[in-house]
Amino acid sequence: MAEWFLSVKTEVLEWLLDVKDKAVAAFITQDRWKLYLEGFGVTLQVAFFAAIIGIIIGTIVALMKLSRTRRGKKTIFARIADIYIDIIRGTPSVLQLLIMWFVIMSTTNNGILVASLSFGINSGAYVAEIIRAGILAVDKGQMEAGRALGLTNAQTMVYIIIPQAIKNVLPPLGNEFIVLLKETAIVGYVSLSDLTRVANQISSRTYEAFMPLIGSAVIYFVTIKIITILLEKLERRLRKSDNR
Repeated sequence: MAEWFLSVKTEVLEWLLDVKDKAVAAFITQDRWKLYLEGFGVTLQVAFFAAIIGIIIGTIVALMKLSRTRRGKKTIFARIADIYIDIIRGTPSVLQLLIMWFVIMSTTNNGILVASLSFGINSGAYVAEIIRAGILAVDKGQMEAGRALGLTNAQTMVYIIIPQAIKNVLPPLGNEFIVLLKETAIVGYVSLSDLTRVANQISSRTYEAFMPLIGSAVIYFVTIKIITILLEKLERRLRKSDNR
């Protein structure tokens, strides 16, 4: 029994030493931790700029999709919005990124610009549906009240409907940003050294994939967990303001 215990203890110690050596090779040797920070910075840049582009496009497309003629039929803008949303949601984001890089913007070498535009256009389709749902969730009587006060449809939308819809769309928009942050893991296709690509590069140098990939996974997890906690706090504040 004592020999078995000693054997197990020895194996565990050897395993721990091996893990330590792999961790040092993946993060400490040649200051490789700096590469993770640089890659994480690229990931955040692409996600941030793409989120801004997505919100701008999504807001415009949502308003286009809600537009109706006096007879209640879809306008040409609503039909264009439908086509845009169907195309974006019906094709993989990695394919959209490659088309943007090799076809539409083949003359530029700015990977962050290309990736931000590609992910922003992709996110815009989903943001449009989020905003459209948020606007439709506002009571229809609000539009009638605005019209009764002498406001036009556009003024009522800007000053009455949209401010109320913001409360409905903020939490889903936060979740969309989380999805966007994870989707940026494919920007290596446009020669960007994001967090995932850095992990792959270090794996090829150390001939060991476990530590670099686990390290990048932990960074993603911690970042998304922080965002999730902030979103939960935001939702609680919104619920409190609704109960007042």
